[in-house]
Amino acid sequence: MHIAYNGWFWDTPTAGSGQYIVRLLRALRRAAPDLELSLIMPPHNPNPQDVPEGVNVVPTGNGGRAGKFGKVWFEQRTFPQMAAKIGADIAHVPYWGPPLASKVPVVASVLDVIPLIYPEYALGFFNRLYLSLVSTAARGANHIVTISETSAIDIEEWLQIPGHKITTTYLAPDMEYHPQIGKERDEAVRKKYNLPDQFVLYLGSFDRRKQVNELLLAYTYVGQAEGENIPLVLAGREPQWRQPLFPNMRDYAEQLNISDYVRWIGYVEEEDKPSLYRLADVVAFPSVYEGFGLPPLEAMACGTPVVAWEAVYSEEILESGAFLADSARSMAGAIIALLLQQPFRETMINQGLAQVTKYSWRKTAKDTLLAYEKTLSDL
Repeated sequence: MHIAYNGWFWDTPTAGSGQYIVRLLRALRRAAPDLELSLIMPPHNPNPQDVPEGVNVVPTGNGGRAGKFGKVWFEQRTFPQMAAKIGADIAHVPYWGPPLASKVPVVASVLDVIPLIYPEYALGFFNRLYLSLVSTAARGANHIVTISETSAIDIEEWLQIPGHKITTTYLAPDMEYHPQIGKERDEAVRKKYNLPDQFVLYLGSFDRRKQVNELLLAYTYVGQAEGENIPLVLAGREPQWRQPLFPNMRDYAEQLNISDYVRWIGYVEEEDKPSLYRLADVVAFPSVYEGFGLPPLEAMACGTPVVAWEAVYSEEILESGAFLADSARSMAGAIIALLLQQPFRETMINQGLAQVTKYSWRKTAKDTLLAYEKTLSDL
C-alpha cells in the first residue's frame, strides 16, 4: 500500500496539525515498515527537516507562495495531482483541507470542527469561504479520520458525514512526557523561565474557548489561601488582546485584584514542556471544548495532578485521571485540595498515570492503518 501525505504543516511544530503529521509518520514507520509513505511538500518547503528514514520526500517546486491562496492551490491542485502522478493508493490530508476532486482516494484528518460550532473562529470573508470549501470537500472524501468520539459525533452532526465513513484514532503523549525521562533538565528550565519553587500552571492559548477567565476567577479563592506562596503561572504566546476571540486576560486579572499572584512567562519551547509540567504542583486546563485535549494528558504523563473543565471531551479522554470541575469555585477547591492534601494528591497522580497508559502512538498508527484498509475495501 502506498500512501501520499499532504506535507503543508511539516516543520510547523507549534501547530496541532504539524505535530500530528510528524508523530503519525514516525509511528507508521515503526508499526508498518513495509508501507510505502510519500510526503508531498509545497513549493515553499522543498527540503523538510527530520523526516523519518524510509519516507519518500516529493518536492513540488523550489520556492513559492506560503500564504492563504498558495495553501488553497496546493491543497486543491498540486497535492492531488502529484499523488496521482506518483501512483499513490491513498492521498491522506492530515488536517481539515482535502481537495474537492482527486483521482486518488482521499482520507482526510478532521481533528475538530471548532469553526462550525463556534462561528467566531471563522470571521472574515476568506475564512468563511475557506470553511465552506473544506466542509464541502470533507463530505466528498472517501474516509474521515478524527481523534476522539467527541469529534466523530460533531463531524457526523455538523458535516453530515455518516458514521461508517469516520474512524477515531486517539492521540497520545510522546515518550518525553514522563515522571523521570529528561528530569535532569528540569532545574535548567526552572531557571530559564524564572519559575518559583511552587506554582500552578496553565499552558496553552488564550482564546475564549480556553476559558482562562474561569481559571483567573478560581485563583481569587486560591490566592486567599496560598497565592503569595504558590502563584499561577500562565504559559503561552500572548495574543493581541481586546479582540472578539481574545478578551484581555491581563485586564481581567487586574480587575480581580490577583495580579500579584499571576506570572506570565510567554512562549514555551516544545522541548521545555515536559519539564514545565513536572515542575508544576498542579496543572489547570479550563478549556470548554477540544477535539482531543492532549495537554492535560501530557501533564498527567509527567506525574502532575490535573484539574480540567468538565466537558464531553474531558469526560471521554481524561476520565477519572483528572479532577473535572464545573465552575470556578469547584476548580479552586480542587486546586487547593491538591496543594494541601497529600493523600488526595497521590491518588490523582496515580489515577492520571494509569489513564495515560490507555493511549499510545503505536495504537494510533494501527487504527489509522485500519482506516486505510477500510477506505480501499469500500471503493
